[in-house]
Amino acid sequence: MNSIRQVPSRVKSKRTETNLGAEREHFDKQQLSSISKAINTSETPVKEKHARRIILGTHREKGAYTFWSYAIGLPLSSSAILSWKFCHVLHKVLRDGHTNSLQDCMRHHSNISEIGQLWGNIRDRYGYGQLVAQYAKLLCSKMEFHNKHPEIRANLEASDEVLERTAGTDINNVFQLTVEVFDYMDVELRLAESVLRQLNTSIAISTLTAGQCKLAPLIQVIQDCSHLYHYTVKLLFKLHACLPPDTLQGHRERFHDQFHSLKTFFNKARDMMYFKRLIQIPRLPDSPPNFLRASALAEHVKPMVVIPDEEEPEEQEEDEPEPLIDVSEAPSASMTSQPQVDIFDQAFGPPNDGFDDRDLQIESLKREIEALRTELEKIKAEAQRYITQLKSQINSLEAELEEQRVQKQRALVENEQLRMELEATRRRNAEHESIQSTFVEADKRAQATELRYNKLKEKHAELVANHAELLRKSADTVKMLSATQQTQEEVERTKQQLAFEVERAKQESDMKLEEQKFEMDKLRRDLEEKILEIQRMKGTLQTCEKASDQINSSMTSLQVEKERLMRCVSEKEAELSSLRQATQLKQSSLDQERERSSKELHELQSKLKEKQSHEKQLQQRMLEEQFALLQGTVSEAEMIIQDAVAKLDDPLHIRCTSSPDYLVSRAEATMGSIDKVQSGHAHYLKNMGNAGALLRALTQFSHLAADTIINGSATAHMAPTDNADRLTENCRGCATQSLHFLQELKSKDSLKGADPSSIRVMVQKILRIAQDLRPKGMDVGKEELGDMVDKEMAATSAAIEEAVRRIDEMMNQARRDTEGVKLEVNERILNSCTDLMKAIRLLVLASTDLQKEIVESGRGAATVREFYARNSRWTEGLISAAKAVGWGATQMVDSADKVVLHTGKYEELIVCSHEIAASTAQLVAASKVKADRGSKKLSSLQQASRHVNEMAANVVASTKTGQEQIEDKDTMDFSGMSLIKLKKEEMESQVKVLELESMLENERLRLGELRKKHYEIAGVPLEQIAQDNGLRAPSPTAPFSPRPSKPALMKKPALAQKPNVPPKTMVNLQRFT
Repeated sequence: MNSIRQVPSRVKSKRTETNLGAEREHFDKQQLSSISKAINTSETPVKEKHARRIILGTHREKGAYTFWSYAIGLPLSSSAILSWKFCHVLHKVLRDGHTNSLQDCMRHHSNISEIGQLWGNIRDRYGYGQLVAQYAKLLCSKMEFHNKHPEIRANLEASDEVLERTAGTDINNVFQLTVEVFDYMDVELRLAESVLRQLNTSIAISTLTAGQCKLAPLIQVIQDCSHLYHYTVKLLFKLHACLPPDTLQGHRERFHDQFHSLKTFFNKARDMMYFKRLIQIPRLPDSPPNFLRASALAEHVKPMVVIPDEEEPEEQEEDEPEPLIDVSEAPSASMTSQPQVDIFDQAFGPPNDGFDDRDLQIESLKREIEALRTELEKIKAEAQRYITQLKSQINSLEAELEEQRVQKQRALVENEQLRMELEATRRRNAEHESIQSTFVEADKRAQATELRYNKLKEKHAELVANHAELLRKSADTVKMLSATQQTQEEVERTKQQLAFEVERAKQESDMKLEEQKFEMDKLRRDLEEKILEIQRMKGTLQTCEKASDQINSSMTSLQVEKERLMRCVSEKEAELSSLRQATQLKQSSLDQERERSSKELHELQSKLKEKQSHEKQLQQRMLEEQFALLQGTVSEAEMIIQDAVAKLDDPLHIRCTSSPDYLVSRAEATMGSIDKVQSGHAHYLKNMGNAGALLRALTQFSHLAADTIINGSATAHMAPTDNADRLTENCRGCATQSLHFLQELKSKDSLKGADPSSIRVMVQKILRIAQDLRPKGMDVGKEELGDMVDKEMAATSAAIEEAVRRIDEMMNQARRDTEGVKLEVNERILNSCTDLMKAIRLLVLASTDLQKEIVESGRGAATVREFYARNSRWTEGLISAAKAVGWGATQMVDSADKVVLHTGKYEELIVCSHEIAASTAQLVAASKVKADRGSKKLSSLQQASRHVNEMAANVVASTKTGQEQIEDKDTMDFSGMSLIKLKKEEMESQVKVLELESMLENERLRLGELRKKHYEIAGVPLEQIAQDNGLRAPSPTAPFSPRPSKPALMKKPALAQKPNVPPKTMVNLQRFT
C-alpha cells in the first residue's frame, strides 16, 4: 500500500483533449487536488490513492517540480499536523517517485531544515512539533545520503553488487560509508521511538485516526530500516575482514545498540493492529551477528518487508506458523489416566492387598507410555525441523515474490511511460494531419489564384481585342468625318461609348489587380501604363479632326506597344514561375540545414555541458581530497603538540633536563619551519589543488615545535626560578598559539586568515630566554676565550655593517614617504647616524689592530689561545666591550627607525648616542690596559675614539635640532586672561611642577636601584664602586673587571656613573653633553 504497486491495470479515463495546454492544465488541477487532499490539517492518515497520484505525477513529468510548486505555498509554519503530513508525503515521493525527484527536493533542503528547527522550538498540545523536527532531520539526512551516493536509490532497494561498487576497494571509503549508514539508521530509529513514546504516554491507540495519523509514516521507516540493517551487516563483515577487531570495537557496540533498538521497534509495531493489515514486518534473530567469526555471514538472512496489495483480501499476520503435526493431544495422557484406572478396575476387579498380575501390567503400561513419550519427542523434533525448512522456503518465496512485485512495478511504470509516449505520438500525428490539411488548403488557394490569373489574362486579351476593334472603328470614323454631320454625331457617341467601356475595363482590371497584387505587381504597373496610353488615345481621338496623321502614327505606336507588352507579360510569367520554384527549393534546403545545424548544436552543447560538469566534479573531488589530507595532517600535528603539552605537567618529565644550547638550536629550527609553513600556506591559498608543500611544512613544524616545547620544559628544570617560570609560560603559549593556528587550518572559513606570526613571537621569546641562559663569558673555558674574542669582534663588525645598510634603507624610504621639513630633519639625523656608524667601524678596526699587536708582543713563545687564557679577565673585558659596541649600534638603528616612522622618541636616540659613546670608551679602555704607551696603533685608537665622540655629539645635536623644528611650541599669550584666571593657571602650573619633580625624584631613585642591580650582576662589589675612580693596571690579584654581555631588555647606566671608564674619557664625553 506504500508504493506504486497498486497502479491500476487499465486507465479508467482516456484523454480526449489534443491540445497540450489543456492536457497540462488538467494534470496541474489533478496534482493540486491530490496535494490538497493529502496534506491538510485534519488529524487523519494520508490516503494511499492521493499519495499514489502524486507519485505517478512525478513519473509523468520526470521530476517533482509540480509537487514543489504547490507545496512551497503551504502554510507549514501555522499547523504542526500539516507539517507532519507534508513530511509523510515527501518521504513517499523520495522513496517511490521518479529518480529526478531527489534533485528537485535538494533545492528545498534549507526550507525543510528551517521547518524542522521552527517546530523543534515550539510545543503544541498534540505533540506534533517535536515529531516534525525529528522527521525533518530524517528527510534532510536521507536526501544528503542519497545525493552523495546516487548509486543507491532513495527506496534503498540495491543489490549486494551495487553496495560493493559503492563502497569500493579503499577501506577508508568503506569505513566512512559504514559511519554514514549508522547515522542514517540513528535518525530513523529516533523518529520511531519518539512516535511510540507519545502513543504510550497518551490515550491514542492504533485503531483511532489520531493514532493512525502518527503511525502511518512508520511504514516507510520500517522499509528503510530493514535495508539499512542489511547494509550495516554486510559492511561490518567487510571491515572485519580488513581491519583488526580492536579498531572496530566502537562500531560493534554501536551496531549492538541499534540492533536492540530496531528489534524492540519491530516487536512493538508487530503487536499493533494498524500494521497487521498494511505491512508484514520481518523478525530479527535473537542475538546480533558475530562479526569476529567470518562464517557467520552465511547465516545472515536479509529481512524482507512485504506489503500486501489492496485488491487482495486483508489477512492478519500469524506470529508463528502452524506445526505439521498436532501435538496438542500429548497432555491428554495425564488427563485420561483416571478413566483408564476405572476401566482397569472394572475389568480385573479391585486390587488386593498383595501383588498380582495387575502390577506387572501397570509396569508394562508405564514402559509403553515412556516409549510413546520418546517417540512423541522425536516426532516433535521432526516437526520442528520441517517447520524450520518451511520457514526458510517461505522466506525465499517471499523474496521471489518481492522481486516479482518490483518487476511488476517497473513494468507498470514502463507501461505508463509507453502509454504517454503513444499519446504524444498520436498528438504529433494529429498535428501532422492538421499541417497536411493546411497544406492542401494552401494548394487549393494557389490553384484558385492561378485560375484568377488565367481569367485576368483572358480579360486582358479581350481588352486588347476591344481596343483594336475600337481603333478600327476610329479609323472608319475619321474617313467618314467629311461625309455628314450625322456621321460625326455617331462618332461622338462612339467616343462616349468607347470612353465608358474603357473606364469600366479600367475598374475591372483594377479590382483584379488589387486581389493579386502580391503576385502581379510588375504586371499591374504595365497595365497602368497601358491605361495611360489609352487615355492618351482618347485625347488623340478628340483632336482627330485636326490631325489624322497623328492618329495613324499613334495607332502604329500602339500596335508596337501592344506587342512589347505581350512579350513583357510572357517574360514576367516565366520569371515569376522560375522565382517561385527557386524560392521553394531554397526554403526546403534552408529548413533541412536549420534542422541539421540545430541537432548538431544541441549535441555539441550537451557534450560540452557533460565535459564541464565532469571537470568540475574532478576538480571538486581533488580539492576535497587535498583538504582531507590537510585535515589529517593537522589532526596529527595537534596530537603531537598536545602530547608535548601533556609532558609539561607529567611528574616523570621533571627528571628530564636539557642544555640552553640545544634549546637554541631547536628554537632556530622551529623558526625556519614556521617560515616554510607560511610559504606553504600562501602557496596552498593560490593553488588549493596542491597541498604538498603545506603538508610537508606542517609535519616538520609539528615535530620541531613539540621538540622545542619539551626541551624548553627540560631546560627550565635547570634554570633559575624566574627564568624557569617565564620559559615554561612561553612554552605553553607556543603550544596554545600552535593549536590555535592548526584549528584555523581545519576550517575552510578561517583557512585564509590563518597566520603563524603569533607562534613566531612565542618561539622568539623562548629563543631569547635560552640565549640568556647560556653560560656567560666567565663560565666559558679558558681555552675558548681566544676564539670568542675573534668571534665577538667579527660579530661587532657585522652588526655595524648591518646597521649602515639599514640606515641606507631608512634614508631611501624617508625620501619616498616624506617631504619638506620632515624630510630635512630625517636626512640630517640619518646622515649623522651613518657618520657615527662609520666612525665606530674605524674604531673597531683600530681596536682589532691594537689587539693583534698586544697579543704578538705579549704572548712570547705561547700560542694566541694560551695568551688569552693566561689573561682571562682582560679577555673577558674585551669581549664584553665588543658586545656592548655591537649592541649599541643595533639599538641606535632601531631608535632611528622609530624616530623616522614617528613611533619613537627623540630622547631614545640621544640616550643611544650616549650609550654608544660609553661603550666605545669601554672598548678603548680595555684595549689600552695592555698596550704600550708609545704605540702608534694606540694613538690611532684614541683618535678614532675622539672621532666617535664627535660623531655622537653630532647625532645629539641633529636630534635636538630636529626635535625643535618638528615640535611646535605654543606661544604664551596671557593678554586675554583676568587676574583670577591667571592666578588659577599659576596654581595649576605649580601643581604640575610639583608632580613632575616628584616623578623625577622617584625615577632617579629607580635609576639608582637599577644601576646597583646592574653592578651586582656585572660582578663589581658595591664597596669597590666608590674606590674605582681611576684606571689601574691589571695585576694577578686585582684584574680588570669587565661586564658580561648586555641583556636584551636591560638599559646600561649613564656614562658618568660607569666605574670602569677612565676620567679622561669621561671628560671628553661630557664636552658634547
